[in-house]
Amino acid sequence: MESFVRLISMVPLFLLLGLPFALAGHDYGQALSKSILFFEAQRSGYLPHTQRVTWRANSGLQDGKASGVDLVGGYYDAGDNVKFGLPMAFTITMMSWSILEYGKQMASSGELSHAVDAVKWGSDYLIKAHPEPYVLYGEVGDGNTDHYCWQRPEDMTTDRHAYKIDPSNPGSDLAGETAAAMAAASLVFRHSNPAYANELLSHAHQLFDFADKYRGKYDSSISVAQKYYQSISGYNDELLWAAAWLYQATDNQYYLNYLGKNGDSLGGTGWSMSEFSWDVKYAGVQTLVAKFLMQGKAGGYASVFEKYQEKAESFMCNCLGKGSKNVQKTPGGLIFRQRWNNMQFVTSASFLTAVYSDYLSSAGRNMNCASGNVSPTELISFSKQQVDYLLGDNPRATSYMVGYGNNYPQQVHHRASSIVSIKVNPSFVSCRGGYATWFSKKASDPNLLVGAVVGGPDAYDNFADQRDNYEQTEPATYNNAPLFGLLARLSGGHGGYNQLLPAVAPAPKPVVTQPKPTPQPKVTPAPAASSGPIAIEQKLTTSWIANGKNYYRYSTIVTNKSAKTLTDLKLSISKLYGPMWGLTKSGDSYVFPSWLNSLAAGKSLEFVYIHSSSPADVSVSSYTLA
Repeated sequence: MESFVRLISMVPLFLLLGLPFALAGHDYGQALSKSILFFEAQRSGYLPHTQRVTWRANSGLQDGKASGVDLVGGYYDAGDNVKFGLPMAFTITMMSWSILEYGKQMASSGELSHAVDAVKWGSDYLIKAHPEPYVLYGEVGDGNTDHYCWQRPEDMTTDRHAYKIDPSNPGSDLAGETAAAMAAASLVFRHSNPAYANELLSHAHQLFDFADKYRGKYDSSISVAQKYYQSISGYNDELLWAAAWLYQATDNQYYLNYLGKNGDSLGGTGWSMSEFSWDVKYAGVQTLVAKFLMQGKAGGYASVFEKYQEKAESFMCNCLGKGSKNVQKTPGGLIFRQRWNNMQFVTSASFLTAVYSDYLSSAGRNMNCASGNVSPTELISFSKQQVDYLLGDNPRATSYMVGYGNNYPQQVHHRASSIVSIKVNPSFVSCRGGYATWFSKKASDPNLLVGAVVGGPDAYDNFADQRDNYEQTEPATYNNAPLFGLLARLSGGHGGYNQLLPAVAPAPKPVVTQPKPTPQPKVTPAPAASSGPIAIEQKLTTSWIANGKNYYRYSTIVTNKSAKTLTDLKLSISKLYGPMWGLTKSGDSYVFPSWLNSLAAGKSLEFVYIHSSSPADVSVSSYTLA
């Protein structure tokens, strides 16, 4: 949780030097899995049956009730139990951007479904928080009372008041970031769940209109947020950020015009910022608009978009240490912005340099910096170097991701992980008792907060693994959100990227005289472990090649083996990366199609799906035999 006042510098602060501490290499795929898993530990609300972080339980089940609105769900931002809307929305935007750029790499490592689930847990909450076109709930809980207590989320007795913005109490930064999050998330679900994607887009359009029409800073309306997530940068950057994501999601000329006509007045073409963060979006806006320019989507605003791109590349050059105002670094080579949770700026800046590297490669061009020409390879090398430092290639040989490597933080500033699980010891932990019993305990956390990226070292690479050292040992969702896209990129290697839409599939392999048969993925029948009366069998029915890529059609047969009628069937399907026919999506489960409400004894139903991977994982969640 942030609780400091920052001054925005007009001078970028990053500098890159070589790391002399490189190790044999890192398992980016393992780090990717862990970085996504962290979000399950941050969940609020009713936890799903697929929950993998089993030491957590349901929490915040009355959120919003006093205000007559359902605000159950969403994410706790950091080591506390408050739901802050601005950083949560930024987290959803960055998770979505990570998937949009590197979802193929996530799919190949089996993590795409988990990443998409993480987005949906947040986007479902954002929908709830926007019950009317000009009403948006931006906080549940109060940081002051929350910080007075050290309790598990499952035990919390702190105030859960819900705070909102409306036309009389506007918050353009909050509404704009939430619009960006919903627009970005709509792209994630465009093919797999088009109805949900359209719902998200509808909210995004309304929220952008709200943000633009009723202008004001959200922390003037929700004053309890000022101490923790003060909007220092104002709301101009969020207006441009939201417009950019809505243009990306819709190709609507209105948002193109908005970016073109307001680039100067709202700072998009003029500001070279020293950070990209939950508060300051300019570098992100400039990177996206530069992408539009390279895609040929600038319309009549090419000259304006070139100015956005100039500022984007200024940010990149200074990160590399090849600009006119290079950024600060630690002696070990880590970019350094501030002593409080510096790692958030490391992950966000490294994500931008990675995607911009791929944009340049896709466009077949280099970048000019003050000190000379820069290739895309130099940008991705910078991103890799920063990630490697985070994962342990640093003077302390410390991994700043909990659970990764052999030497990582053991006393994380995090209420839930530092107190014994309620499933192990259900005894109530009181507000102040938690401080006396658990916070002050000089021992490793009883629950391992796998994948959490903590605040990290100071300007001299020093780090103290102590629970009360919140500047360095507290994790945050917005530290991880850009990182999991970056880890997917690094785990996927360096070939076959084309990040400029419309997406171009990899070139087909040369035709040989006697082509080998198309390799068929191994298909294993997948009966559910605990559902004897129900049999599930999958088979590959056909395959083909389109634009050099293999596609497979799978048929899945679900059979009622019992002597009774099967009703209320709920299936869990993961690792599904394409369209599916024959079932209906209901929440996190799949149920009977609309034309079927039961399955008689001995009868079967079939559903089919198409994707370019091995079979999806299908299992039975629940059912009724009547």
